[in-house]
Amino acid sequence: MCDFDEHQSLPPLAEDQYALDTPRVRSFVAAVRERIRAAESPRQACELVSPVFAELLADPDWLPSEHQAPSSASGMGGGIGQWLAFRAADRSLSLFSLVVPSGAMTPVHDHLAWGLVGVYRGNQDEEFYRPVTGGLEVLRRRPLEPGDFYALLPPRDDVHRVRTTSPETSVSVHLLANDTGCVWRHTYDEQTGEPRPFRSGYVNADCVEEPRASD
Repeated sequence: MCDFDEHQSLPPLAEDQYALDTPRVRSFVAAVRERIRAAESPRQACELVSPVFAELLADPDWLPSEHQAPSSASGMGGGIGQWLAFRAADRSLSLFSLVVPSGAMTPVHDHLAWGLVGVYRGNQDEEFYRPVTGGLEVLRRRPLEPGDFYALLPPRDDVHRVRTTSPETSVSVHLLANDTGCVWRHTYDEQTGEPRPFRSGYVNADCVEEPRASD
């Protein structure tokens, strides 16, 4: 069985939280949990979950319009909205949409969790990095379109940035092994590679105040 360790600094919730409480989300979460229980590593968990994740990305009806809207109250800035759909009571799993307006981009950031990220609407360019002494090393760059998805598998595949390249706002769906909007993680200075603590938050859910992650 695959274990989760990245979420343990957050206090548990009273129960699982379905910010988007629909049969589609509940059935997806149940399918994901069944596959995670059968996995022996994060990589295998991502492989087992990939088919149901691909089906979610291909479903045009499950994500309401408000979960595809930019937000001025974003921890990432630039009108980028992070909308919670689900998070586990023990903070071991979250499902959310990330909305990036046309022409905007996220800062270079990490996630401190493994999982899957896929494009639901619009087009993006993605860049993966490795922090090195005195800067950031680019590992790869690639364009992404609706239906494309990839695994985050720290420590190598965790630090990235996405930019919307389509005329319309892009929406990506994230399934990650922590309560990503509420954990303190890091942005990285593009010139020096210096990490800075940040918390992205959610537009539609609160976070309990916790000490910041160390640099």
